[in-house]
Amino acid sequence: MKLHTIDTGFFKLDGGAMFGVVPKAIWNKTNPADANNLCPWAMRCLLIEDGDRLILIDTGIGNKQDEKFFSHYYLHGDATMDSSLTALGFNRDDITDVFLTHLHFDHVGGAIMRDGEKLVPAFKNAVYWSNTKHWDWAVNPNDREKASFLKENILPVQESGQLKFIDAHDNVKFTDEISIRFVYGHTESMMLPLINYKGKQILYMADLLPSVGHLPLPYIMAYDMFPLQTLTEKKIFLNEAVAKNYILFLEHDPINECCTLQLTEKGVRLNQTFKLSDV
Repeated sequence: MKLHTIDTGFFKLDGGAMFGVVPKAIWNKTNPADANNLCPWAMRCLLIEDGDRLILIDTGIGNKQDEKFFSHYYLHGDATMDSSLTALGFNRDDITDVFLTHLHFDHVGGAIMRDGEKLVPAFKNAVYWSNTKHWDWAVNPNDREKASFLKENILPVQESGQLKFIDAHDNVKFTDEISIRFVYGHTESMMLPLINYKGKQILYMADLLPSVGHLPLPYIMAYDMFPLQTLTEKKIFLNEAVAKNYILFLEHDPINECCTLQLTEKGVRLNQTFKLSDV
């Protein structure tokens, strides 16, 4: 097995929304905002070579939306899905599996592309993986979350016939070396892959821990549907990460790809940061 970071560029979101009840005077020290109160965030995906499978975890925001949509998110950076795959000697057609942690637009937007007037899977040879609880939640969105669940990112996956579902129970096996943990605070049934790699365990954090700046327990996004559930889940996972020496793969941290944690008098805090290639 080999793991590769796939950079798909950066976007910006409101710092207050990203840190919830935490005052700007505190979070601005770790994630400085611009004049419009916006902070940059990565859209960092993971590519897994596992035997004859090439598994992509999440897809970034993509490029099919209109100018008005992108004007809200200030995409920047030189990296794209295609450039990152090409640098590794791959292309989209090589992908056998697209694993979607959840269906918010910054995680699933790149799963679909425009082909003339049609919307089609961006990875034509891949099986797309979600779970029934989250899929139903996304296609019948609540009023608060529906702006994150865009039908053009979701319905073409199902219409293509390439969609399959994973049973939503904790520690279900995706492959021999990848199990799945489920969390429910950010959105219904978000999936976190836990990967055995080189004698270590790497946990893909998705939106349970967007960045190292979110390590203190109360630092919870306003985007989370059930913040008290997130609080409970963060406490469980961060303590487990310390006890079992997990490496955390960070999807949105603008600087840090991976980190380990340590227990301090202030609770669980950052230990080391490093690139995935250094593992």
